[in-house]
Amino acid sequence: MNVHLNTIFFLQIAQSFPFMKKLFVINNKAQKNKKCIKSENENFSIVEYHYLTELYLIEAHEDYVEEFLLDAKTCLPNGVHLHIDYQLLKKVTHNFQRDTTRINCSKINYLYERH
Repeated sequence: MNVHLNTIFFLQIAQSFPFMKKLFVINNKAQKNKKCIKSENENFSIVEYHYLTELYLIEAHEDYVEEFLLDAKTCLPNGVHLHIDYQLLKKVTHNFQRDTTRINCSKINYLYERH
């Protein structure tokens, strides 16, 4: 199974801070290394944030927005409040038609948007 190196970084954050309620991602630059590594653990690639209630992606590049909205990379809990630029959200979700973002988007309880 292919695992992006950035997924490993966010997995380490989730494991190091299992009770984290708020997460701010401030990086408006594209991910530099999108190369994949091999992993034998199939569950390794899905990062879970069990207690996350607030996710701030207002100043995040679309690569990081994808990291959190793609269901193959992240499992968000129900009731998350998402802070994001609305146009960026539309872009990453392909105008809310992208199947791979529907599961995590359905878990968003409240959307704080910046136009």
